[in-house]
Amino acid sequence: MHDQAQRLRTMVAQANRSSAGRDTRVITISSGKGGVGKSNFTLNYALALADQGKKVVILDADVGFANIDVLMGVKPKLTLAELIRKQVTVWDILETGPMGIKFIAGGSGFQDLLDLQPEQFDYLIEQLGLLQGYADYVLIDTGAGLTAQSLRLILAADDIFVVLTPEPTSITDAYALIKMVINREPNARMKLLVNRAQSNEEGREAADKIKLVAERFLNLQIPILGILPDDPNVLRSVKKQVPFYIAHPETVASRSLKQLIQAQLHGEAEQDTSPKGMKQFLHRMARLFR
Repeated sequence: MHDQAQRLRTMVAQANRSSAGRDTRVITISSGKGGVGKSNFTLNYALALADQGKKVVILDADVGFANIDVLMGVKPKLTLAELIRKQVTVWDILETGPMGIKFIAGGSGFQDLLDLQPEQFDYLIEQLGLLQGYADYVLIDTGAGLTAQSLRLILAADDIFVVLTPEPTSITDAYALIKMVINREPNARMKLLVNRAQSNEEGREAADKIKLVAERFLNLQIPILGILPDDPNVLRSVKKQVPFYIAHPETVASRSLKQLIQAQLHGEAEQDTSPKGMKQFLHRMARLFR
Protein backbone atom coordinates (compact mmCIF):
# COMPACT_ATOMS: atom_id res chain seq x y z
CA MET A 1 0.00 0.00 0.00
CA HIS A 2 2.88 2.39 0.87
CA ASP A 3 4.64 1.63 -2.44
CA GLN A 4 1.41 2.31 -4.34
CA ALA A 5 0.99 5.71 -2.67
CA GLN A 6 4.59 6.60 -3.46
CA ARG A 7 4.15 5.73 -7.16
CA LEU A 8 1.03 7.90 -7.30
CA ARG A 9 2.90 10.83 -5.72
CA THR A 10 5.55 10.43 -8.40
CA MET A 11 2.80 10.62 -11.04
CA VAL A 12 1.66 13.91 -9.50
CA ALA A 13 5.07 15.41 -10.15
CA GLN A 14 5.09 14.08 -13.71
CA ALA A 15 1.66 15.53 -14.43
CA ASN A 16 2.77 18.90 -13.05
CA ARG A 17 5.79 18.98 -15.37
CA SER A 18 3.68 18.01 -18.39
CA SER A 19 1.09 20.79 -17.88
CA ALA A 20 0.70 23.11 -20.84
CA GLY A 21 -0.66 25.89 -18.62
CA ARG A 22 -4.37 25.19 -19.17
CA ASP A 23 -6.50 24.98 -16.05
CA THR A 24 -8.03 21.50 -16.27
CA ARG A 25 -11.13 20.73 -14.20
CA VAL A 26 -12.00 17.08 -13.49
CA ILE A 27 -15.70 16.32 -13.06
CA THR A 28 -17.25 12.92 -12.37
CA ILE A 29 -20.87 12.47 -13.44
CA SER A 30 -22.65 9.75 -11.49
CA SER A 31 -26.10 8.54 -10.50
CA GLY A 32 -27.61 6.41 -7.79
CA LYS A 33 -29.42 4.20 -10.32
CA GLY A 34 -29.43 3.48 -14.02
CA GLY A 35 -31.86 4.85 -16.57
CA VAL A 36 -31.74 8.52 -15.52
CA GLY A 37 -30.00 9.77 -18.68
CA LYS A 38 -26.58 10.23 -17.08
CA SER A 39 -24.47 9.34 -20.13
CA ASN A 40 -26.67 11.32 -22.49
CA PHE A 41 -26.34 14.32 -20.18
CA THR A 42 -22.56 13.88 -20.06
CA LEU A 43 -22.27 13.90 -23.85
CA ASN A 44 -24.53 16.88 -24.44
CA TYR A 45 -23.02 18.76 -21.50
CA ALA A 46 -19.63 18.31 -23.18
CA LEU A 47 -21.00 19.66 -26.46
CA ALA A 48 -22.53 22.66 -24.70
CA LEU A 49 -19.14 23.39 -23.12
CA ALA A 50 -17.46 23.10 -26.52
CA ASP A 51 -20.04 25.52 -27.88
CA GLN A 52 -18.69 28.02 -25.35
CA GLY A 53 -15.14 27.54 -26.62
CA LYS A 54 -14.02 24.97 -24.04
CA LYS A 55 -11.86 21.94 -24.85
CA VAL A 56 -13.40 18.79 -23.38
CA VAL A 57 -12.37 15.16 -22.92
CA ILE A 58 -14.93 12.53 -21.90
CA LEU A 59 -13.75 9.37 -20.18
CA ASP A 60 -16.41 6.67 -20.37
CA ALA A 61 -15.85 4.70 -17.17
CA ASP A 62 -19.33 3.17 -16.98
CA VAL A 63 -18.25 -0.42 -16.38
CA GLY A 64 -20.18 -2.91 -18.47
CA PHE A 65 -22.55 -0.27 -19.87
CA ALA A 66 -20.18 2.14 -21.61
CA ASN A 67 -22.10 3.80 -24.45
CA ILE A 68 -20.84 7.34 -25.07
CA ASP A 69 -19.59 6.25 -28.50
CA VAL A 70 -22.97 4.67 -29.34
CA LEU A 71 -24.84 7.84 -28.40
CA MET A 72 -22.89 9.83 -30.96
CA GLY A 73 -22.68 7.13 -33.63
CA VAL A 74 -18.88 6.99 -33.64
CA LYS A 75 -17.04 3.67 -33.70
CA PRO A 76 -13.77 3.92 -31.72
CA LYS A 77 -10.63 2.18 -32.91
CA LEU A 78 -9.36 1.56 -29.38
CA THR A 79 -11.01 1.69 -25.96
CA LEU A 80 -10.26 2.09 -22.28
CA ALA A 81 -9.84 -1.68 -22.10
CA GLU A 82 -6.59 -1.50 -24.09
CA LEU A 83 -5.32 1.24 -21.80
CA ILE A 84 -6.17 -0.79 -18.70
CA ARG A 85 -4.17 -3.69 -20.10
CA LYS A 86 -1.20 -1.32 -20.61
CA GLN A 87 -1.12 -2.01 -24.35
CA VAL A 88 -1.45 1.65 -25.44
CA THR A 89 -1.18 5.22 -24.12
CA VAL A 90 -3.92 7.75 -23.48
CA TRP A 91 -3.01 9.54 -26.73
CA ASP A 92 -3.61 6.34 -28.71
CA ILE A 93 -7.18 5.98 -27.50
CA LEU A 94 -8.34 9.62 -27.69
CA GLU A 95 -11.11 9.76 -30.28
CA THR A 96 -12.72 12.84 -31.85
CA GLY A 97 -16.45 13.39 -31.63
CA PRO A 98 -18.82 16.13 -32.81
CA MET A 99 -17.79 19.76 -32.36
CA GLY A 100 -14.21 18.70 -31.72
CA ILE A 101 -14.79 17.08 -28.34
CA LYS A 102 -12.43 14.24 -27.45
CA PHE A 103 -13.50 11.02 -25.81
CA ILE A 104 -12.11 7.78 -24.50
CA ALA A 105 -14.52 4.94 -25.19
CA GLY A 106 -15.18 2.40 -22.51
CA GLY A 107 -15.86 -0.47 -24.89
CA SER A 108 -18.39 -3.09 -23.84
CA GLY A 109 -18.27 -6.01 -21.48
CA PHE A 110 -14.65 -5.69 -20.36
CA GLN A 111 -15.14 -7.09 -16.90
CA ASP A 112 -11.48 -6.66 -16.01
CA LEU A 113 -12.34 -3.15 -14.79
CA LEU A 114 -14.24 -4.79 -11.97
CA ASP A 115 -11.04 -6.27 -10.61
CA LEU A 116 -8.11 -4.02 -11.47
CA GLN A 117 -4.69 -5.14 -10.40
CA PRO A 118 -2.67 -2.47 -8.53
CA GLU A 119 -0.25 -1.97 -11.42
CA GLN A 120 -3.15 -1.59 -13.86
CA PHE A 121 -4.80 1.03 -11.71
CA ASP A 122 -1.48 2.86 -11.33
CA TYR A 123 -1.02 2.92 -15.09
CA LEU A 124 -4.57 4.17 -15.64
CA ILE A 125 -4.03 7.10 -13.28
CA GLU A 126 -0.60 7.82 -14.73
CA GLN A 127 -2.06 8.08 -18.23
CA LEU A 128 -4.99 10.23 -17.09
CA GLY A 129 -2.43 12.55 -15.52
CA LEU A 130 -1.07 13.30 -18.98
CA LEU A 131 -4.31 15.13 -19.74
CA GLN A 132 -3.26 17.92 -17.35
CA GLY A 133 -3.15 21.11 -19.41
CA TYR A 134 -4.56 19.39 -22.49
CA ALA A 135 -8.23 20.21 -21.89
CA ASP A 136 -10.33 22.68 -19.96
CA TYR A 137 -12.57 19.86 -18.68
CA VAL A 138 -12.17 16.13 -18.21
CA LEU A 139 -15.61 14.57 -17.70
CA ILE A 140 -15.67 11.08 -16.18
CA ASP A 141 -18.91 9.22 -16.82
CA THR A 142 -19.05 6.59 -14.07
CA GLY A 143 -21.44 3.71 -13.71
CA ALA A 144 -24.69 3.98 -11.75
CA GLY A 145 -24.22 3.37 -8.05
CA LEU A 146 -20.78 2.73 -6.61
CA THR A 147 -18.01 0.21 -7.17
CA ALA A 148 -14.61 0.42 -5.54
CA GLN A 149 -13.12 1.70 -8.81
CA SER A 150 -15.80 4.32 -9.50
CA LEU A 151 -15.62 5.52 -5.89
CA ARG A 152 -11.92 6.30 -6.34
CA LEU A 153 -12.67 8.38 -9.41
CA ILE A 154 -15.56 10.14 -7.69
CA LEU A 155 -13.63 11.02 -4.55
CA ALA A 156 -10.64 12.33 -6.50
CA ALA A 157 -12.55 14.67 -8.82
CA ASP A 158 -12.81 18.43 -8.48
CA ASP A 159 -16.59 18.26 -8.72
CA ILE A 160 -19.21 15.51 -8.58
CA PHE A 161 -22.45 15.87 -10.50
CA VAL A 162 -25.22 13.57 -9.25
CA VAL A 163 -27.86 12.99 -11.94
CA LEU A 164 -31.37 12.00 -10.88
CA THR A 165 -34.96 12.17 -12.08
CA PRO A 166 -38.05 13.15 -10.04
CA GLU A 167 -38.97 9.48 -9.55
CA PRO A 168 -38.99 8.45 -5.86
CA THR A 169 -36.56 5.55 -6.43
CA SER A 170 -34.12 7.84 -8.22
CA ILE A 171 -34.26 10.37 -5.39
CA THR A 172 -33.69 7.67 -2.78
CA ASP A 173 -30.76 6.12 -4.66
CA ALA A 174 -29.18 9.51 -5.34
CA TYR A 175 -29.24 10.33 -1.65
CA ALA A 176 -27.69 6.93 -0.83
CA LEU A 177 -24.82 7.69 -3.22
CA ILE A 178 -24.34 11.15 -1.72
CA LYS A 179 -24.29 9.73 1.80
CA MET A 180 -21.68 7.13 0.90
CA VAL A 181 -19.42 9.69 -0.75
CA ILE A 182 -19.72 12.22 2.08
CA ASN A 183 -18.99 9.55 4.67
CA ARG A 184 -15.68 8.95 2.87
CA GLU A 185 -14.93 12.57 1.94
CA PRO A 186 -16.79 15.25 3.93
CA ASN A 187 -15.39 18.03 1.73
CA ALA A 188 -16.51 16.51 -1.57
CA ARG A 189 -17.98 19.14 -3.90
CA MET A 190 -21.30 17.76 -5.07
CA LYS A 191 -24.08 19.24 -7.21
CA LEU A 192 -27.51 17.95 -8.22
CA LEU A 193 -28.73 17.70 -11.81
CA VAL A 194 -32.41 16.83 -12.10
CA ASN A 195 -33.16 15.33 -15.50
CA ARG A 196 -36.48 14.65 -17.28
CA ALA A 197 -38.53 17.00 -15.14
CA GLN A 198 -42.08 17.65 -16.31
CA SER A 199 -41.73 21.22 -15.05
CA ASN A 200 -39.19 23.38 -13.28
CA GLU A 201 -41.31 23.11 -10.14
CA GLU A 202 -41.23 19.31 -10.24
CA GLY A 203 -37.46 19.30 -10.72
CA ARG A 204 -36.87 21.74 -7.88
CA GLU A 205 -39.16 19.75 -5.59
CA ALA A 206 -37.11 16.59 -6.27
CA ALA A 207 -33.83 18.42 -5.63
CA ASP A 208 -35.18 20.06 -2.48
CA LYS A 209 -36.08 16.68 -1.01
CA ILE A 210 -32.43 15.64 -1.20
CA LYS A 211 -31.15 19.04 -0.11
CA LEU A 212 -33.30 19.06 3.03
CA VAL A 213 -32.37 15.51 4.06
CA ALA A 214 -28.67 16.10 3.31
CA GLU A 215 -28.68 19.27 5.40
CA ARG A 216 -30.46 17.60 8.31
CA PHE A 217 -28.61 14.28 8.48
CA LEU A 218 -25.28 14.97 6.75
CA ASN A 219 -24.84 18.64 7.60
CA LEU A 220 -24.30 19.14 3.89
CA GLN A 221 -25.29 22.09 1.74
CA ILE A 222 -25.61 20.64 -1.77
CA PRO A 223 -26.35 23.10 -4.59
CA ILE A 224 -28.49 22.47 -7.64
CA LEU A 225 -26.49 22.48 -10.87
CA GLY A 226 -29.64 22.66 -12.96
CA ILE A 227 -32.97 21.18 -13.98
CA LEU A 228 -33.42 19.77 -17.48
CA PRO A 229 -36.95 19.28 -18.82
CA ASP A 230 -38.42 16.12 -20.23
CA ASP A 231 -38.15 16.63 -23.98
CA PRO A 232 -39.35 14.18 -26.69
CA ASN A 233 -36.53 15.32 -28.98
CA VAL A 234 -34.00 13.80 -26.60
CA LEU A 235 -35.30 10.27 -27.18
CA ARG A 236 -35.53 10.90 -30.94
CA SER A 237 -31.88 11.94 -30.95
CA VAL A 238 -30.81 8.85 -29.02
CA LYS A 239 -32.51 6.62 -31.59
CA LYS A 240 -30.75 8.48 -34.42
CA GLN A 241 -27.40 8.38 -32.58
CA VAL A 242 -27.06 12.15 -32.92
CA PRO A 243 -26.75 14.22 -29.71
CA PHE A 244 -29.82 16.37 -29.12
CA TYR A 245 -27.65 19.48 -28.69
CA ILE A 246 -26.68 19.07 -32.36
CA ALA A 247 -29.82 17.51 -33.84
CA HIS A 248 -32.22 19.89 -32.11
CA PRO A 249 -30.29 23.00 -31.02
CA GLU A 250 -33.48 25.02 -30.44
CA THR A 251 -35.40 22.38 -28.52
CA VAL A 252 -36.20 23.07 -24.88
CA ALA A 253 -33.56 20.64 -23.56
CA SER A 254 -30.79 22.27 -25.62
CA ARG A 255 -31.81 25.77 -24.59
CA SER A 256 -31.96 24.76 -20.93
CA LEU A 257 -28.54 23.10 -21.14
CA LYS A 258 -27.00 26.16 -22.78
CA GLN A 259 -28.39 28.39 -20.03
CA LEU A 260 -27.05 25.96 -17.41
CA ILE A 261 -23.56 26.08 -18.94
CA GLN A 262 -23.51 29.87 -19.21
CA ALA A 263 -24.55 30.25 -15.58
CA GLN A 264 -21.99 27.67 -14.46
CA LEU A 265 -19.10 29.27 -16.35
CA HIS A 266 -20.01 32.68 -14.97
CA GLY A 267 -20.09 31.25 -11.47
CA GLU A 268 -16.71 29.56 -11.88
CA ALA A 269 -15.12 32.75 -13.15
CA GLU A 270 -16.56 34.87 -10.33
CA GLN A 271 -16.34 32.58 -7.32
CA ASP A 272 -14.20 29.48 -7.71
CA THR A 273 -10.62 29.75 -6.48
CA SER A 274 -10.29 26.14 -5.30
CA PRO A 275 -7.27 24.08 -6.43
CA LYS A 276 -8.18 21.83 -9.32
CA GLY A 277 -6.84 19.90 -12.27
CA MET A 278 -5.17 16.58 -12.93
CA LYS A 279 -2.43 17.46 -10.45
CA GLN A 280 -4.95 17.77 -7.63
CA PHE A 281 -6.80 14.72 -8.96
CA LEU A 282 -3.65 12.66 -8.52
CA HIS A 283 -2.96 14.17 -5.10
CA ARG A 284 -6.37 12.97 -3.99
CA MET A 285 -5.77 9.55 -5.52
CA ALA A 286 -2.51 9.26 -3.57
CA ARG A 287 -4.33 10.16 -0.37
CA LEU A 288 -6.87 7.39 -0.98
CA PHE A 289 -4.05 4.83 -0.95
CA ARG A 290 -2.44 5.93 2.29
